[in-house]
Amino acid sequence: MPVPNFITELRSSVGHRPLWLPGVCAVIFDDAGRVLLGQRADNGLWAEIRGIPDPGEQPVAALKREALEEAALEIEVDEVFLIDASDLVTYPNGDQASYMNLCFIAHAVSAEAAAGAHINDDESVDMGWFEVDDLPSPLAPSARQRLELAQRYLADPQRRTFLGE
Repeated sequence: MPVPNFITELRSSVGHRPLWLPGVCAVIFDDAGRVLLGQRADNGLWAEIRGIPDPGEQPVAALKREALEEAALEIEVDEVFLIDASDLVTYPNGDQASYMNLCFIAHAVSAEAAAGAHINDDESVDMGWFEVDDLPSPLAPSARQRLELAQRYLADPQRRTFLGE
């Protein structure tokens, strides 16, 4: 995963010490109800589209940018279904971070856009649309949890956002 420039600059001052960073992610559906997942290049796990907003960037704008960068996919962001904090992550280079994630339900803007989704950067080695009851393996534990919570959220007539409890 490319490290945003502002984090590289910050790391030059703080070294590998833990950072508390914003994160966005999306469970993106196509018209057939399939979900878009990418197999990450850094750990081989399948996961939803996710990323770090740039300073001052609105979460929805960041998510739309991430979908274009990672999957060449134009999306509409529907609603927040989960706000949660990640456990501390230690990267291979020793950097540490925790993320406050805003997770959204989103959809491809059209069937044509969904059909054109493909690997568009070096963050993924594979990408595809999957039935929610036939997901690829190995699936990132956080992605499994988010997919399950997204399904529960969509089935809830009151659409209550999960607050990472």
